[in-house]
Amino acid sequence: MTFDTRRLAVALAGGGAFLNLYSPQALLPLLSTEFGATAADISAIMTASTLAVALTAPFTGAIADVLGRKRVITAAMIAMIIPTAAIAFAPSLDMIVFWRFVQGLLLPPIFAVTVAYIGGEWQADEAVGMTGIYISGSAIGGFLGRFLTGLLAGPIGWRGAFFSVAILTAICALGVILLLPREKKFVRAANLGVSLRQMLDHLRKPQLLATFAVGFGVLFNFIAIFTFINFLLAAPPYNLSPAALGAIFLVYLFGTMATPMTGRWVARFGRRLFVIGILFGWAAGVALTLAPSLVVIIAGLAVAAVCGLLVQASSQSFVASYARTGISSAVGLYVMAFYIGGSAGGFFPGLAFEYGGWAAVVCTVLGMLALMALIVALIWQRGTKEG
Repeated sequence: MTFDTRRLAVALAGGGAFLNLYSPQALLPLLSTEFGATAADISAIMTASTLAVALTAPFTGAIADVLGRKRVITAAMIAMIIPTAAIAFAPSLDMIVFWRFVQGLLLPPIFAVTVAYIGGEWQADEAVGMTGIYISGSAIGGFLGRFLTGLLAGPIGWRGAFFSVAILTAICALGVILLLPREKKFVRAANLGVSLRQMLDHLRKPQLLATFAVGFGVLFNFIAIFTFINFLLAAPPYNLSPAALGAIFLVYLFGTMATPMTGRWVARFGRRLFVIGILFGWAAGVALTLAPSLVVIIAGLAVAAVCGLLVQASSQSFVASYARTGISSAVGLYVMAFYIGGSAGGFFPGLAFEYGGWAAVVCTVLGMLALMALIVALIWQRGTKEG
């Protein structure tokens, strides 16, 4: 099995997972109208999945440390087809939220265990670049999920759009089954109890706890920005259609070009200084979305997407490399924090949007970015070789 084949398999795993996670975002204004729900209420479609991910991610990692990583990844990707197709036939908003929760239960075995696979199969310096490739695949999947559902909602309806995502999920699953080799450097935990003890040991490490906090902030901000910007742009004076809203997510593709370079930049500037600088850039991008010009708003979203993906690649790769034992459970804890942040990013900014509009969402995100920068500045400098 060639190295290039493994790179493609890792990208397909990330793409298949995030294809599903974010696919409803461009359709939220349309679904809000169809089901007579407010922006805060319809955001439950996003929150359900992120909450399910947060609840199961650590235990998924512990199980993978016992069963093996490829086995867990491929089983979850096959199972993901079922709830994705079921959304297309859901008769109510409550059933959509239910099937989105089921999707969330199946996502950690894909992306948390894939990152653990990378951390276990590549050396630390190579793992940063491989994580960047995984993040790029994830970004492409996240873009396609949003873009295709928005594009297809017009000609075939939102139900047909979700069924199309189920077909693409099946294609990604087949690719991972065929291209991802069984792990060679995997050290199996003796039993689930040992794996769970390793997971608890990770909670005693300040550097990992700080990185988990950064992960919380990354998805909090992503969900806040890329969920509620749809309501701003669907309303006057922009009046964008679902297809146009889906096209906005082309900005994610800028991130796919940047994240494979993360390893080189971390090596040059140090992880701590690099991430602090990127967080300031992220804040500038978010501030640009307050401008009345659609072009400037899109530019701000592009900056936010690139910076967010760079922070994610840098922090997630550190977890996989720093945890010498119980890698899957360490990544699982990171993913738990990440998606608790995503759930909070769907809820609290939703309330902010209801009471203060888009400007209130921007202020919420800027506050979170400031907190993330403070955590990185104060804690990452202690005990991190690359900090």
